[in-house]
Amino acid sequence: MESYKREFIKFLEGAGVLKFGDFTAKSGRKIPYFINAGDIKTGEQISRLGEFYAEAYTEKLGGARTCLYGPAYKGIPIAVSASVALARRGLDLPFFFNRKEEKDHGEGGVFVGYVPKAGERVVITAGTAIRESMANLSHLEGVDVAAVFVMVDRKEKGRGEKSAMAEIEEEFGFPVYSVVDVYDIIEYLGEDPKNGENVARIKNYLAVNGAGA
Repeated sequence: MESYKREFIKFLEGAGVLKFGDFTAKSGRKIPYFINAGDIKTGEQISRLGEFYAEAYTEKLGGARTCLYGPAYKGIPIAVSASVALARRGLDLPFFFNRKEEKDHGEGGVFVGYVPKAGERVVITAGTAIRESMANLSHLEGVDVAAVFVMVDRKEKGRGEKSAMAEIEEEFGFPVYSVVDVYDIIEYLGEDPKNGENVARIKNYLAVNGAGA
């Protein structure tokens, strides 16, 4: 595992974003761990999160010029912090996000920040509502989505036997990247024997709901 991935998991756990216990996912499944980006709540934490996203972006897309889109609400600070971190690396990318309700006064519209033009490519920085994001972005004529970046790929089945990420890739035709995946988390936890119970619970969950590594 790359060192930045290990540091990222340690960061998620320390910030309370990654929790272990008994939770109910949006899908209704009972899961032994939970990831909540809403638990990022300090300047230092959001700055570090942006650095991890920038590392993943650079690894997957190099110096590609895109526009970063943060879906409201949790995706907004991710897009902003990632753009700041990338700018520090010499890649100054514009960012924008959506309003939940379209504004009919002032500058109007549903988007805030940079509005991509035809021929430009967008990277979505949160994956919890990709289909909703695609519906919003469809109003931007001639703009293509280059990729989606998510914190953690859970490697779970989607609507069928394929993983939820694979289904998105197949449906929309762009890659979905993650900073880490659940198998990285298992590897990280496995380095400390005291995490044995959590490792076993996650593996048991994936034996039923997983879509493979």
